[in-house]
Amino acid sequence: MTSKIPGADEFTSRPMPREELLRQISPSLPLQQNGDADVDALTYEVVRHRLWAITQEMGETLRRMSGSHVVTESNDFNFSICDELGEQVQVGTYNIGLIGSMDLAITWTLRNRSDNPGIAEGDMFLCNDPWIGGGLHQNDAAILAPIFHDGRLFGWTTAIAHQVDLGGPRPGSFSPSAQDVFGEAVPTPPMKVVRGGVLQRDVAEAWVRRSRLPHLVGLDLRAKIAANKNAAEQILRLITKYGADTVKSVMRRMMDDAERRLRAKLETLPDGTWSAVGYQEQSQTGDRGLHAIKVAMTKEADKLVFDFRGTAGQTGIINCPYPGLRAGIVFTMLPLLAGDIPWAAGGLMRCFEIITDEDTITNASFPAAVGKGPFGPAWGSGNLVAEVLAKMLDAEPDHRTDVQSICNGTTDLCVVSGVDVRGGGGKGFVSPIFDVMAGGYGAQVYHDGVDTGGRLIIPAARAPDVEMTEYLYPLVALWRREQIDSGGPGRQRGGMSGSVCYVQHPDQTGTLSLVVSGTGKVANQNVGLAGGYPGNSQLDLVVRGVREPQLAQAVTIPADLGELGGQIEVLPCEGESHLGPGDALYLHWQAGGGYGDPLLRSPESVRDDVAQVRVSAEAARDVYGVVLRAGEVDVTATGEVREKLRRRRSPGVALEPIGTPDLAEVRRLDDNLVVLASGTVACVHCGTEIGPLEGGAYVASLARRDAAPTEAGPHIWHDPLEYVDAEVVFRQLFCPGCLTAVNSRVVPVDHPLPADDYRRWA
Repeated sequence: MTSKIPGADEFTSRPMPREELLRQISPSLPLQQNGDADVDALTYEVVRHRLWAITQEMGETLRRMSGSHVVTESNDFNFSICDELGEQVQVGTYNIGLIGSMDLAITWTLRNRSDNPGIAEGDMFLCNDPWIGGGLHQNDAAILAPIFHDGRLFGWTTAIAHQVDLGGPRPGSFSPSAQDVFGEAVPTPPMKVVRGGVLQRDVAEAWVRRSRLPHLVGLDLRAKIAANKNAAEQILRLITKYGADTVKSVMRRMMDDAERRLRAKLETLPDGTWSAVGYQEQSQTGDRGLHAIKVAMTKEADKLVFDFRGTAGQTGIINCPYPGLRAGIVFTMLPLLAGDIPWAAGGLMRCFEIITDEDTITNASFPAAVGKGPFGPAWGSGNLVAEVLAKMLDAEPDHRTDVQSICNGTTDLCVVSGVDVRGGGGKGFVSPIFDVMAGGYGAQVYHDGVDTGGRLIIPAARAPDVEMTEYLYPLVALWRREQIDSGGPGRQRGGMSGSVCYVQHPDQTGTLSLVVSGTGKVANQNVGLAGGYPGNSQLDLVVRGVREPQLAQAVTIPADLGELGGQIEVLPCEGESHLGPGDALYLHWQAGGGYGDPLLRSPESVRDDVAQVRVSAEAARDVYGVVLRAGEVDVTATGEVREKLRRRRSPGVALEPIGTPDLAEVRRLDDNLVVLASGTVACVHCGTEIGPLEGGAYVASLARRDAAPTEAGPHIWHDPLEYVDAEVVFRQLFCPGCLTAVNSRVVPVDHPLPADDYRRWA
């Protein structure tokens, strides 16, 4: 564990009561705190929609001015409108994680900058400090802009985007071998980059000086300033038309309405506690461990409490500070639990509390390395939050349409850098491979997951145009395609992910550098629900010495890895490598998890999957138990194979027949299990009474099987020892009567059984 530095707590941010925050703001900063006007319904809707439109225009301003393909092609940015104390009134639909901490950054700025250097009209503050909340890791840089009206602080706007490079020892500012934050890009607490409407040249030049790509960072800086400036002008015009008190009243009501609607939804859901455990693999270069994240979510009445105690201590680079943990909850909760509620995030965030230990990978103390924060522990925490939310929603019939298995697990980070010598030039470049944005969505109760649908946490995410990537960087794509068998098997199939294969451009010479980072290569992040299998393992390779690597003499383009020739180098979870003129880079990112036992999937749906090249004929037979002949289902053979696969799960069990048993006065837990009036859990498929619900006691009576990870399907990596030292298994729990899968995960052998989940119903 990294030791703390004295005084580091001064650069941390936490939510605090409004009254306490007001006491810490300098009295020299006047606040516009009205907002109790009686606003009629028509005016409310007009002003509310105008505020929404202003945030969307912020996004267009930022995207049109930025020269970075991170913004222009992949939409890895966001923005918000806030009240005078930083509560977020309206946020964008881009990277939700980036607005999960903006209010904390504003709170810190009010507490620590209102006296010196002061907060005045025309000022803007630049921040990329993950402990304060100005982004989730140092590459996320935010501009915080106060809005004044009649000399009083009326509100704030924020604009934030991922920066391609902000210094540090490795191009792209990500260092897999960093020992602490000093081995990464430097975090910068809020500093005044615009004073009285004038860009401060010394601050701006110091900011871009740290980057290998100062022109891109400088453009993004000005784009965010412009987005904030335009938004402020439009808000002030809105105030001129309707009055400051009316606009502030609408802002307050937007947050109050969002809070009221979410609390009302929570009231309709069962009280109880649900838990989940996930893992981060390889804390840094050379590590071969698995590091657990644990969460127990308790829902009582109209409030959620997320308890992360028991999570592994901070280590390596797989850490995020408190704002990142909070963002992980927000970017999961908004789309899954508040998809039908306007995203006035300030109101929605009032509905949950966080309990967490200090000095853990989800609440790291300075100076821990946190470069992987957003797509490591923050995203990992979000996956677990998605899992427990799904369990809660699945237990209430009216909300089962909102249940979704985990979507694409995490990102697959690969940064390619070097000198582009095409055309006789010599321009340095740094390029994260953003094709991986096309992740698979998790399966739902009534629908398959969306194939290559994007990112749950970035609703407006886009995979860049391959031709644009080839234009900007000295790379040529051999293919980018959806990957067969990648979606998690289940009664409803998880959405497929894709793969991409790049070689150097024919005019490129020399070696390009690679930095890779990605979990989910052993213990899948994209887990299924209700017995559904996980989506594919993430896999990154370099193929050395491929045939015709630069296509100059190629007659056909290789269609898969087998046609490339050469020797395969498996890239680690965290590490560095290189791409030479005779090499090919292959990335296979993660799909969505399945829902329900795949042996319950309609044979006709499996047949269609095979016809549409979503599932191979081998996986159809070996995983789904469906036999096809001449493209049609062989009903007799399918019945025989399915029974054989079911019996293999627990040899010697006298199988109960699958049917529709008469279960009166029951409450559903999920796709497979119900609770009888007696409090006993029973199987919905065969009627077998399993055991008591309270305390999860029924779990001890479930049949269990630990098998090789590849038993989950051909999409699972066959050799966990390539990455970690722990023994990893495909663990399944079954109904003891009909052996229907109720829980299926690829986990370390010491993974705890889910025996502590319980629900309370009146």
